[in-house]
Amino acid sequence: MKKTLVLLLGVVALLAAGCGGGGDEESQGTTEATTTTTGTTGGEFRVGLVTDVGGLNDRGFNHLAFVGLQRAEKELGVKGRVVESKSPAEYIPNLSALARQGYDLIIGVGFTEIQAMTAVAKRFPDNNFAIVDVSNKDVGSPPNVEGLLFHEEQVGYLAGYAAALAAKAKGSNTVSSVGGQKQPPVDRFIAGYQAGAKKAVPGIETVNAYSQDFSNQAKCKEIALNQIAQGSAVVFQVAGGCGLGVIDAAGEKNVWAIGVDADQSYLGKQVLTSATKGVDTAVFLSIKDAHAGNFRGGKDAVYGLGQEGVGLGKFSPAAPKDIEPKVREIEQQIKDGKIKNIPTTVS
Repeated sequence: MKKTLVLLLGVVALLAAGCGGGGDEESQGTTEATTTTTGTTGGEFRVGLVTDVGGLNDRGFNHLAFVGLQRAEKELGVKGRVVESKSPAEYIPNLSALARQGYDLIIGVGFTEIQAMTAVAKRFPDNNFAIVDVSNKDVGSPPNVEGLLFHEEQVGYLAGYAAALAAKAKGSNTVSSVGGQKQPPVDRFIAGYQAGAKKAVPGIETVNAYSQDFSNQAKCKEIALNQIAQGSAVVFQVAGGCGLGVIDAAGEKNVWAIGVDADQSYLGKQVLTSATKGVDTAVFLSIKDAHAGNFRGGKDAVYGLGQEGVGLGKFSPAAPKDIEPKVREIEQQIKDGKIKNIPTTVS
């Protein structure tokens, strides 16, 4: 009986191995997140979403993309699947796996996926792709990729204007920012922030540093603490999940923090406001167009204050009451075209 049992267990093991994933490049490194649906074959419209290394729990960028997918599932009836990337090496396998599985639209989340999207879109010309924070021309201008871009500099300007006024109210002449990596969308936020601060309070000092990371909160917290020690009264986090450490540091040292991408006011009363970015809206609209047969490949969709693609979140109840009205006036001036040529690069 023991011999028979061993033989049966061996057969079961072989069958299990045969049913498991293969060793091809599309299956290696692919990690599926918990989603409302996983997509099925047939006549359903299927959308795949590949996160960057920040993952769905970044409380901002990737989470918002997922919210956009969930909205499409609810309102359009599409079937969605999310694949979380644990390292940049997984971007190409994850995007390729969805392409091979015939997903109708495949969305890459973030500038760090630019090289992977360039390679995969070229390899799978019959699949449709969209990528957040990357222009179509930056992935080689292929007809099967739509770029989803934002005027981060506009909302960065508003955040900087508010930060300078808040710092002045605290008797400080310094505001700062912590970026994740030096890449165009991050720098558009920071460049606008610095310009807005200097417009609100001429002569104010702006300090900036990069963590080179979008997930390690300890790194961003250390940078923020150093900036606060240098006199910064307001710290703007532009580092995704890593930037949550900035908000923690601000709370510990009783200074202001400014959130990014999502409205992060719920993270504490130290959050002066947040520079929000409608990643959820952009993802939803891209899916909606593709689902209706109007995929905008070969082009960019660009969202600014006028399109409600960027904006400010809630102001802290503890903030000086005169700050928000002043900032809203500046917001309207940007919408009306009275404030133009906001910087988009950080020297």
